[in-house]
Amino acid sequence: MSILNTIIAFIVALGVLIVVHEYGHYIVARLCGVKVLRFSVGFGRALFVKRIGKDQTEWVIAAVPFGGYVKMLDEREGPVAPQEAHRAFNRQTVWRRIVIVIAGPLFNFVFAVLVYAGLFMYGLPEARPILGAPPAGTLAAAAGFGAGDTVRAIDGEPVSTWQDLRWQILQAALQRQAVRVETLDERGHIATATLDLRDFPANEVESDVLDRIGLRLYRPMLEPVIGKVVPGGSAERSGLAAGDRILSADGKAIKTWDDFVAVVRSKPGTPIPLRVERSGASLTIEVTADPKTRIIGAQVRQSEDYVEKMFVRVQHGPLASLGRGVAKTWDISAFSLKMLGRMLIGEVSWKHLSGPVTIADFAGQSAQMGWISYVSFLALISISLGVLNLLPIPLLDGGHLLYYAIEIVKGGPVSERAMELGQRVGLALLLVMMAFAFYNDLNRLLTG
Repeated sequence: MSILNTIIAFIVALGVLIVVHEYGHYIVARLCGVKVLRFSVGFGRALFVKRIGKDQTEWVIAAVPFGGYVKMLDEREGPVAPQEAHRAFNRQTVWRRIVIVIAGPLFNFVFAVLVYAGLFMYGLPEARPILGAPPAGTLAAAAGFGAGDTVRAIDGEPVSTWQDLRWQILQAALQRQAVRVETLDERGHIATATLDLRDFPANEVESDVLDRIGLRLYRPMLEPVIGKVVPGGSAERSGLAAGDRILSADGKAIKTWDDFVAVVRSKPGTPIPLRVERSGASLTIEVTADPKTRIIGAQVRQSEDYVEKMFVRVQHGPLASLGRGVAKTWDISAFSLKMLGRMLIGEVSWKHLSGPVTIADFAGQSAQMGWISYVSFLALISISLGVLNLLPIPLLDGGHLLYYAIEIVKGGPVSERAMELGQRVGLALLLVMMAFAFYNDLNRLLTG
């Protein structure tokens, strides 16, 4: 995907999530009777300004897109006319201020719930939880899993898709738990095995956990024939087309699609000569896999029998979809908090903290894969934004909520001196987190 498309996907993602978050503050402030002076998407010099409504609220798009804010009438920030003093934010009860502040993160969670609910109602084809042969010496091999086994449940919780399996195993690995896995083999026999994750390294939960455990998606042997070429991908730029049969890659004979994938993944960023059969003629084409993702943007041709065996369409009604959307948002939020907690006590490396470069890369990749992947990415980042803002760090929404909680306990507002010290501590913490995130971004960029 081009850098321009990645930048556009990133800016659109930022714009959507900032508007969702700040609109939560804005609409609840208005409902509480607080006058809103400005709604800004971005910081710094204003590129676009429009005044709307009886209060002539300024709607602004600013030059620096990394954030936004809602500026409310407040006697601590400037003179307020006596007839409007009752509309100042600082004059509101502590409970109203809490509601206004918490509305931003809450809208991020609501956005994610609605996205996931919409996807559940739309219905998605997902891979069935069918296991491939586990490599020798892995935890999956020790548990006795075999090729073709279908996972039915984990600790009594039904599993219907590969994503269900991945999510439950990921949480068990983080908690270092042994789980009971119920499987159905190809002969129809039901078995139960224990997958012992008590010694799984906590600092590896952000890697490909299933692959390290030995749980691999079953892949029947497919012919090396291209079924679809992703627009804008390396395969399309190289001239590959649907229906092409790969005869050889990098001088090696290709018998199955897995043979082809293995060659491509072993040569990231390096031109790979291919011999291709097209309409009875033999062609020579050179293709280069993306150095980060190690893919070329080509999908294998799949028969109807293969699709029916390997995939299941997951679709639910409105109420069930809403419930599943809430559950998924809750699970991801809780998992994010657990990961942050493990980082703080040193059980999970800070190298997993990502900054804007990595997020932009993910935005570009998800946009390339289609609208479903892109809106799923937006929902995930929206949850992360909501969780981050609720952390009790001054300068964030969670920091303000901490001040208000203290105000409720002591019966009066926190002193200006205490708030000033808190702002300095909060700024220092945020700068440290940003430094880690940028370092990790640069490290990933330089090392691939």
